[in-house]
Amino acid sequence: MGRDAQIAARWAEFGQMDRAALRVEWVGAFGEAPPHHLSMMFMRKALIWHAQCNAFGGLLPDIRRALKAVADGKPVRKVAATAPRPGSQLVREWNGRQYKVDVIDGGYVMNGERFASLSAIALHITGTSWSGPRFFALTERGGARP
Repeated sequence: MGRDAQIAARWAEFGQMDRAALRVEWVGAFGEAPPHHLSMMFMRKALIWHAQCNAFGGLLPDIRRALKAVADGKPVRKVAATAPRPGSQLVREWNGRQYKVDVIDGGYVMNGERFASLSAIALHITGTSWSGPRFFALTERGGARP
């Protein structure tokens, strides 16, 4: 079973768990009991995020540092854009329609069709030549219209 299928199966498992079972899973994942006020849906989402991090890798060090700085009330240095890692999903709305792109080893998949680059996907969506990273807001200038 591939990593994606394992994550999907894990999500289905979490969906069948009651509060007590989710709390047990939480302790196993995070090493301490969750706060009592957390909803079951929030616990499920946090647990699946933890499983995804274990399967695909966690946050990049630059992003961790930036989040820590924000949490400490400090200014954040600009973080250079990086290529999305396999297992990531990019979402972009264009002309009222939402597009989801899965990042895989060696390319991208949208609606079951494989693409070699984000620029090819942007061209497919818009019919116009785009920088794919810019279209998907992975650069400073983001996905503004040309």
